[in-house]
Amino acid sequence: MVYPTLQAAIGDVAAPHWRASAMGVYRFWRDSGYAIGALIAGMVADVLGVTWAMGLVALLPFSAGMRVYARMDETIEKIV
Repeated sequence: MVYPTLQAAIGDVAAPHWRASAMGVYRFWRDSGYAIGALIAGMVADVLGVTWAMGLVALLPFSAGMRVYARMDETIEKIV
C-alpha cells in the first residue's frame, strides 16, 4: 500500500518535464536499498545482534518518513 502512494507523491511534486526522470531516481534509490539495506542489516546483526539490526530497520524508515513529513509541501488545494 505504501509503494503506489509514494509514486503518486513524486508525480505530484515533480515538474512535468522532469517527472519520468524523478521516478527513475526514486526507483533507483528505493530498489538499491533492498540490496544495500540487507547487507548493512546483516553486518549490524553480526556485530550487535538481531535486536539492534531490527531496531535499525525500524528506525531508518521512520526517520525518513518524519523528514519527508517536515519538508514536503502538501499539493492538495484547500477548499475555502
